[in-house]
Amino acid sequence: MDHSMNMTQGDPAKLIFRLALPFMLTNIGQQLYGIVDAIIVGRGVGVAAFAALGACDWLVWAILWAVQGITQGFSTMIARKFGAGDEDGLRHAVCMCTWLSLIFGSAVTAVFVILARPLLMALGTPSSVIGDAALYLTMIYGGTLIITGYNMAAAILRAIGDGRTPLIAMGIAGGVNVVLDLLFVMALHLGIFGAAAATLLAQMFAFLFCLASFRRYTIFRFRKTDWKWDGAMARELWRLGIPMALESTIVVLGGIFAQAVINSYGEVFVAGCTAANKLHGTLDCSAVAIGFASSTFIGQNYGAKRLDRVHEGIRKATWIALGVGAAITALILIFERPVVNLFLDRSVENAAEALDVACGYITVMALMLVGAYLMNLYRYSLQGLGNTTAPMLSGFFEFGARIFVAYVFPVFLGSSGLFFMDGSAWWAAGIFQILCFYRTLKKIDRSGTL
Repeated sequence: MDHSMNMTQGDPAKLIFRLALPFMLTNIGQQLYGIVDAIIVGRGVGVAAFAALGACDWLVWAILWAVQGITQGFSTMIARKFGAGDEDGLRHAVCMCTWLSLIFGSAVTAVFVILARPLLMALGTPSSVIGDAALYLTMIYGGTLIITGYNMAAAILRAIGDGRTPLIAMGIAGGVNVVLDLLFVMALHLGIFGAAAATLLAQMFAFLFCLASFRRYTIFRFRKTDWKWDGAMARELWRLGIPMALESTIVVLGGIFAQAVINSYGEVFVAGCTAANKLHGTLDCSAVAIGFASSTFIGQNYGAKRLDRVHEGIRKATWIALGVGAAITALILIFERPVVNLFLDRSVENAAEALDVACGYITVMALMLVGAYLMNLYRYSLQGLGNTTAPMLSGFFEFGARIFVAYVFPVFLGSSGLFFMDGSAWWAAGIFQILCFYRTLKKIDRSGTL
């Protein structure tokens, strides 16, 4: 069955929310990979192994966010072709995205598998956890092509308005991940190796499921000529994708410096921050979903030259983002402690102290969460208009804010000053991107193009 969605007709709020909702659930499913790994490792192996996962967080996100950024950037062209009704151009764009994703994924794998342990050492990772951390990180980096394949297939489907298929894929894969985690870690006692293997195998399943779904779309009946290399299109796709990957890299660099500061407070503090960071993704994954849905809406309508709908769509998407952000803030403040307690057994040595750190961190992030929703909405909406430079530059605002807080706030607030890193970064980048979005839109209104 064809699940594509033409977003050039109908109420913008309903269309954006209809596409965002399955993507929210998809993101939650993807976040469950890390959460389930953390809970099973934390309870089945111990605090040190749990801290090892935390030591990898930003270095894993470096790849995941770069892959999400570049594939979402590539999908902007697909959304435009779909909105304009250019099926030949859409097929050719999908094929070129596939070639470029293979090139990108292979290059990243080759470089980062070698750098996994040196990066952890450069961050000052505690010696008690660096062995497990290096093993986990090397395996995740080795599976970069799998991660890239799923994100590219899912981004293509969402670009034509199909948020349902990636949701189903991630839902089933989430179940596979839980079963494999229990088998590898709890039953076979494979520890960190088992957690990483379960994650990659589940991600492979999600990729193959999305790939198989392409068969039901007539627009994806490829011909040999569709796969012909097109230098001009490749350059345009790199222009759309690379800045988004660079933006993610800049943000992650800020996080890596911050992680080095966190590491300096010892294994217990690292474990507490790990629990908070495992929930971090569930806090703002709905923000990313709304941003991606808005990007697809704006890309399709920009391709169809419906600028009136672009204006209406961003207004309504802003209200959706504010409402969802406020609702999730309330839920987190109510349920944070019982959820955080899932990660470690408080009766284990140092676990209670680590969990108290996690609760403090989560509380501060929740209170500043609306900034993440505005940041992601306007970041991806700018991308939908074809402006990928401003989102890349916003990465410097995130970087600067996170570094400033990491090195200055602890002077006055002690270790709890580090809890303000993420929220400050969200608001700094969000304000910059809001200003850039309306400046870009004003330029397009005057000239009809960026």
